[in-house]
This record gives sequence, C-alpha cells and structure tokens, in this order.
Amino acid sequence: MRYVLALDQGTTSSRSILFDEQANIVATAQQEFPQIFPHSGWVEHDPEAIWQSQLHTLRSVLHKAGVSAAQVASIGITNQRETTVVWDRQTGYPIYNAIVWQDRRTADHCEQLRQAGHEALFRERTGLVLDPYFSGTKLAWLLDHVPGARAQAQAGKLAFGTIDSWLTWRLSGGRSHVTDVSNASRTLMFDIHRGCWDDDLLALLNIPRGMLPEVRPSCAPMGVLDVSLLGTAVPIGGMAGDQQAALFGQGCHQPGMAKNTYGTGCFMLLQTGSEARVSTHGLLTTAAAQFGDQPHYALEGSVFMGGAVVQWLRDGLGIIEHAAEIESLANSVPDSGGVYLVPAFTGLGAPHWDPHARGGLLGLSRGTNRAHIARAALEAIAFQSAELLLAMQADASQPVTELRVDGGAAANATLLQFQADLLGIPVLRPKVLETTALGAAYLAGLQAGVWQGLDELQSQWQLDHRFEPRMSRDEAQQRLAGWLKAVGRVGAWAT
Repeated sequence: MRYVLALDQGTTSSRSILFDEQANIVATAQQEFPQIFPHSGWVEHDPEAIWQSQLHTLRSVLHKAGVSAAQVASIGITNQRETTVVWDRQTGYPIYNAIVWQDRRTADHCEQLRQAGHEALFRERTGLVLDPYFSGTKLAWLLDHVPGARAQAQAGKLAFGTIDSWLTWRLSGGRSHVTDVSNASRTLMFDIHRGCWDDDLLALLNIPRGMLPEVRPSCAPMGVLDVSLLGTAVPIGGMAGDQQAALFGQGCHQPGMAKNTYGTGCFMLLQTGSEARVSTHGLLTTAAAQFGDQPHYALEGSVFMGGAVVQWLRDGLGIIEHAAEIESLANSVPDSGGVYLVPAFTGLGAPHWDPHARGGLLGLSRGTNRAHIARAALEAIAFQSAELLLAMQADASQPVTELRVDGGAAANATLLQFQADLLGIPVLRPKVLETTALGAAYLAGLQAGVWQGLDELQSQWQLDHRFEPRMSRDEAQQRLAGWLKAVGRVGAWAT
C-alpha cells in the first residue's frame, strides 16, 4: 500500500493528513501556533514556530498511522497564501516574523502606488488589485524596515518565499527554493499571462529579482525531503495555495464550477479554464492549480474574516467557550433580531477592497442578547460569501448553478442553509471536508503515479448533504439590502 501525505499549513495551525490510494483519510495530526498582533491591523507569525509545528505533525501523523516514511509515495504542500517570509540563505533563519495575509500595515504604500498611476499595470499583469493583502508590498516593507535587509538582498544573501517556499526550503535542507504558479500569482510580482516574474513590477516595488523562488507547475517535482528528517528521502511532488488546492480537491476542473472554503477567511473560486477572465465587479483573476502544461485560471473573491469571527466571539467577547457552541446558541433565537455584525476587523476584502474599514455591530436594541449576536456572526459569514457569488454571476458568461463548500465551518448546517437561502442555488457539502489537503494530495499523487488523471479524481467526489434554498427571493433581497446598508456604515472607518 502506498500513501500520499498532505501538509496543510494554515493561518492558525499546521496539519498533516495521510491519504491512502483511494483518497481516504488514514490519519491526521494538528498543532496550533501563536498569533502575534504588534499593532492595530498588524498580524505576524514566527516562521520557526510554523516550521516546528508542521514538522511535529508530519512525524506525528506517520506514527499515529503506523506508516513508515518509505511507504509515502509523495508529499503535497498547501498553505496560507500571501504570508511573507524572508530568510538568510546561509543560516536558513528568518530575518523577521512572517507578515500574515491579514496584515494591513502596507495600506499607505498601496495607496501611493495607486496615486502614482500604477494600479492598471498591476491589475493587467497580475490579475490582482493594489491591496496590502498581497505579498509584494509586505516584502518591500521588510526590506525597508529590517536594518541591513535591503543591502543583504541586493547582495543575494536573502531569500523570499510564501509559506510553501519556506516549508520546502526547510524540508529539503535548503536545497529547493521553489514555488508554484498558484502561490506566485498572489504576490503582485508575477505575470499570470506569461507565467513569470515581472521585471516592471519588481522595479516599482524595488524588489531584487534574485530573492525570488523558481516557479513551477503545481504538479511537478518540487524537491526531496532531507534524509535527516524521516530517515528516507521522500519526494515533494505537489504544491498549491490553499484555495486553489481546495478548488482542485473539490473536482472543480470545468469552467463554471465554483467552490467556497469557510476557514479563517472565506474564499470563493470560480474555474474559468484557460481564459484569464477580467473582473469588473471587484474580484481577482488568479492562477488555478496547474496540472500539465496548460495554465488554468479562476475568478476569486476573498473574505478576510470568516471562521475568525467565531474565534472572536470565543476569545474576544467570551460569549461562547468553544467554537462548536455557536450553532446551538444561534438556533436558540428565530433570527438575528435585526442585528448585523460586519467583521471588518482587518478591513474589507472583495468586492469592496477597503483596508481602512473596521468592524461594526449594528441594529442593537434592549432586547438584543448574545444569541442574536451569535446568529448575526454566522449570518455575516454567509452575507460576505453571497456578495462574492453575486459578483461572480455578474462577471461570468454563464450562471453558477451550484456551490461546493468545504472548510471547518462547513460542518455548520445553519450557516450552509442560510447560505443557500441567500444565493437561491443549492449548496453542496462533500463527504470529505478536507478538500484543501485532498487537493494537495491529489497533485502530489498524480506526480507520483498514484492516480492517473482528472477523471479518476472526479469520480471520487461524494456528496454528503445538499442544502436547497427555502427563503423567498424577496426576503433574501431584503436581507442582503440590510447587510449592504450595514457595510456602508463601517467603510473607511479609520480615515
């Protein structure tokens, strides 16, 4: 029996999931790591903590399954995207904490580039908007604010990477400095049409090209584990950013198929095939996971605060003790009582792109209690996601007829029913919710010959539950209008 191991490095925890040849989950291991908030709007991680937690789960999952490293045909990596690490090539140590995708410290830099008239060029080449969400201005900040960093970078002594590159560097003992097209497409430095780093954009950001990793297809040889880690040189055969990996794992290989992942944030992707479709409704054009020689693309909408809203209710407000409690608490009231929670704690993502917005809790009355707030929090996740799909419907040449969902919060039936009600289309939850890790495993397994092609992978997708819309379209429109009114109250709050 051969196995495929997926390393799923997320925003709040690192996980390893072992799959067998039928793509069944054999064992999982997970470890959380600290979140660092130095200032309002700043979010950082310790790259060494990420590495140690990922290594711990890698070893733990094999031990738990009773599987030797020699039985692992290949390793796939999927990761929180845009999070930016710079390390010393000689020592392998980072020069500063990782700046996380949620971090907003470079909002002013993005505005300066916009005011200088460069937004159209970035949009045309990268498919992205000028926003601190992406890696490019984070990397520029590190070079400008860490003493000596720019001189070291220009001398070729520093390496840049998103988390996939950082992990591969450490896993390979410093022998592989690579990324895949899906992660590269999230940096503001990569031309998604030509499939290469863009010198014009690097010049505008003042980034030395020599810092950047080699870009490969998502299903390709990425490196080999250093034998000192597991005693065996296991190949790394697949890599994709978490959302592109989930799109692949959900079997959304045909144009018009869409998925939404309910994780720390919410991320909706619509497969557009070989066409890099330009959005006119606030969405991003991004590289989908690449299997074979032909590039694939997707439209994407990003919600910064999805499941993190539930974490905030638990850790910030203390109105629940465990995240799983939110569904029963929300169901203890018939509705939100007119309460809207807009969780713009780190700004608003698509389709608004307002880095200065801040969160708001609106519509409170003397009758409001914690159950109403809990329900408003769940509904906020669905409202934000509904905005994304409506934008995709407007951009796409064909209607989206169903939405495949995954991620931790997809276990919440109340959330998914409300999502179907708002959208007016079925919401499909698969039996395997770990589609991000599954996508990484599929890419690695295809490279190793464990699976033979996309048709075989598609046949393995199985439905767990289909949520049909129940709400009238008039009521859904009224609820969405109330949400948009609430969003308008928090826009550009910090200015």
